[in-house]
Amino acid sequence: MHLPVMPRRVKIGDAAAFAGTTPRAIRHYHAIGLLPEPERGADDRRRYGYDDMIRLLWIRKMADVGIALEDIRATFEPGTDIEQSLARLEESLAAQAAVIERRRAAVRNWRESGDPLGLLSPLVTGRVRHLPPDSLRRSDLDTLLVTERIFGPLGAALQADRFIVLATHPELRAEDDRLTEAETALDDSVDPDDPRVEEIAAQWCSHELAVESAIEEAGLDESLDELAVHQHDQTTDPEDGEPGMSALQAIGKMPYDFSPARLRCMERAVELLNAARRTD
Repeated sequence: MHLPVMPRRVKIGDAAAFAGTTPRAIRHYHAIGLLPEPERGADDRRRYGYDDMIRLLWIRKMADVGIALEDIRATFEPGTDIEQSLARLEESLAAQAAVIERRRAAVRNWRESGDPLGLLSPLVTGRVRHLPPDSLRRSDLDTLLVTERIFGPLGAALQADRFIVLATHPELRAEDDRLTEAETALDDSVDPDDPRVEEIAAQWCSHELAVESAIEEAGLDESLDELAVHQHDQTTDPEDGEPGMSALQAIGKMPYDFSPARLRCMERAVELLNAARRTD
């Protein structure tokens, strides 16, 4: 059996193919001092020997596990201790693993529930998981999605109590639908001072008080403190590259096609509701 011809030195293309990288990457290693540039042959092309390939293979191994190129370069310097670099890398990998696990959990929840509810925070999904299938409308999920974006998982979890009550109290759901339809009718043709604005706002106030009463009767409010505790255990950092926003900033960036009359109705309903709560 004859062994294949084993060259003493190889060109950059062959070196890249053997190491599982590209000539462009190798040239970058040369540029940053990570891989010493080898001698050139008579044709003025780089030629890589055994030692060059060994170093290149170690570079690829370290890069594959996520070690930064600057830290890789330090490992080839005598007396260098990269323990801190490895500790940072391990922390980063653990954080990435946690993100992946949360994403896997969200996908599992979606597959199990058959709707995108599982994409919301576990704090929210856990709150409504006991409801029968299709108890929540798509509009309910849309509202929870927006609320979670503005006020975070805890705010959305608290709002979920309202939808739980609506899903389990047909009479409250019917009244909610009626008032929503009446409020929607306050289009741009309606003056904000129209008497209907105040009338619908007063009805909304009464309705929301009834919903709050149903929440208390169901004992949902008793777990508010527990939700607040769990909130500290949830990772709510923004996605990579996604800037953080305050609630007011977020509200100002979410478009709603509401007429002046409808906005006035909403404002009055909140004013009346706050006044009623203070009285109680």
